[in-house]
Amino acid sequence: MVLTKTPICNFGEKTKSFELKGTDGQLHKLEDHIGKNGLLIMFICNHCPYVKAIIRDIVEDCKNLKKEGVNSIAIMSNDTKEYPEDSFENMKIFSKKFNFTFPYLIDETQEIAREYRAVCTPDFFGYNSKLELQYRGRIRELKDLKPINSGESDLSKAMRLIIKTGKGPKEQIPSMGCNIKWTK
Repeated sequence: MVLTKTPICNFGEKTKSFELKGTDGQLHKLEDHIGKNGLLIMFICNHCPYVKAIIRDIVEDCKNLKKEGVNSIAIMSNDTKEYPEDSFENMKIFSKKFNFTFPYLIDETQEIAREYRAVCTPDFFGYNSKLELQYRGRIRELKDLKPINSGESDLSKAMRLIIKTGKGPKEQIPSMGCNIKWTK
């Protein structure tokens, strides 16, 4: 495990289109999941201890944001040959175990992770209603892989600001987690 932090938000960068297979067996296009007030794209995986530490927060935040017109998509881009815990079958189990209310998609070629310049799991990309990037930060503070505080997460606060103003917070604390497991 290599601890990696996300880079500074590239404000205004547009989404990149994709079509990926979901754990529901369907093909999902980015365009079919855009919310009226924005979109959250997350790069996660099943085995990362950082993702495991916040997965319940992710599910809860996504459920609440959906009520406010922000849809969410999770993408798993790790090399599943080297990391079989992240296999498509295990993605199905993981998403069912944690009651995902958003699509969980596999990026087998890693092309989408490269296009988005995702670096770690979790890596959050929060877009406004014009599909302009406004947030690339953490969900919440962790210490020893445990959330420090309860209550509204940094991610929720940022996305609510984006809903209200179209702009994300100027100050963003990077997300951190395991590096994406690139194929050799």
